Amino acid sequence: MKILVVDDDKDIVELLSIYINNEGYEVEKAYNGKEAITKLNTNPDIGLMILDIMMPQMDGLSVVREVRKESQIPVLMLSAKTDDLDKIQGLIQGADDYVTKPFNPLEVMARVRSLLRRSQHDVKNDEPDQIEIGPLVIKKDSHEVETVGGNSIQLTALEFGILYLLASHPNRVFSADEIFERVWQQESVVSAKTVMVHVSHLRDKIEEATNGEKVIQTVWGVGYKIEAR
Repeated sequence: MKILVVDDDKDIVELLSIYINNEGYEVEKAYNGKEAITKLNTNPDIGLMILDIMMPQMDGLSVVREVRKESQIPVLMLSAKTDDLDKIQGLIQGADDYVTKPFNPLEVMARVRSLLRRSQHDVKNDEPDQIEIGPLVIKKDSHEVETVGGNSIQLTALEFGILYLLASHPNRVFSADEIFERVWQQESVVSAKTVMVHVSHLRDKIEEATNGEKVIQTVWGVGYKIEAR
């Protein structure tokens, strides 16, 4: 499998390439957004993208919007901006996670490993293979979600992880910290807003496919749940 590194700073690309190679992955490199789109379209072996936000020709947010039209490949964004709103904007566009510059390459690789685990369907064997809850049919092994009427719902690996976690524990309320630690498989660090954005995306997709059914409920001040019906 290959990992695509996209940044107009060649030193950053080369630094991350060293660490990625040390993990046993091949690296594809791009230095602007348009080149990244071309690489993705011509390299089916790319399994994850590390993407800078501020780049010439086509910025990272535009790249994510374009990629999400066709692909649910995991995307880790690099941001020189420290404002939470800027980070949330990246997640809203479809990124899975972010790291703020300047970064520790070891932290970047920890995030990469976590995202790859999710995309490779790393779920516990003792969990049910298929869950039917409310208007949804959730299939663990294939990571497929569809309505009882047969409409397919395209989810990212993290969105699927959140949905599967809540659906496999009906009526239980999970805090944002619990969701982050279980789905991202990382220690919770300022996770509430990250989880909130992904849950919002997930809700939008479910409601669009089910004519507005409210499947995921917010328990204010506590977390999120799906009620058994």
